[in-house]
Amino acid sequence: MNMDSDLQIAGDILEVPHLLQPERAHPETVAEFAGLARSIAGDRAQWAPYVEYDATTRWYHRLRTGPGYEVWLLSWVPGQGSGLHDHGVSSGVLTVLEGELTERTERGTRVLAPGAERVFAPGYVHEVANDSLEPAVSLHVYFPGLTAMPMHESLQAQCAPVTASLAPGAVVV
Repeated sequence: MNMDSDLQIAGDILEVPHLLQPERAHPETVAEFAGLARSIAGDRAQWAPYVEYDATTRWYHRLRTGPGYEVWLLSWVPGQGSGLHDHGVSSGVLTVLEGELTERTERGTRVLAPGAERVFAPGYVHEVANDSLEPAVSLHVYFPGLTAMPMHESLQAQCAPVTASLAPGAVVV
């Protein structure tokens, strides 16, 4: 029986620096973008000083940009929402920092508490709203950077029953 270990066969990878991946200055994968969002979320000093609230519209502030991505901070007072939309060609990560947000999609509704993270691909249609009685703050990472936010017909309108006008005495089969 051969008792060679992987280390004996391949050698110590730390002794062969050319085999190691170089550390990247900016995220490039979905997992790295999600990690960036968690890193910023976990360090209040990176975002808390910039938070403002606007009673008339959602407030937003671009925190950071890098090659092929941008990071946005948004605040939501009770009752504010995004409307049903997608993000064009951009993928994204949404992380709730404070308060609660409600996300609505064709698959249902979910309440997102602080720390909740949603990762989505281009074409993902959703609506985000603050249905609570307290303000909320969220972090959004878009890759590539957000260039479009097409609006969609509301989910309620999509699900509304169709009513047809029938002539008196008509029979519906």
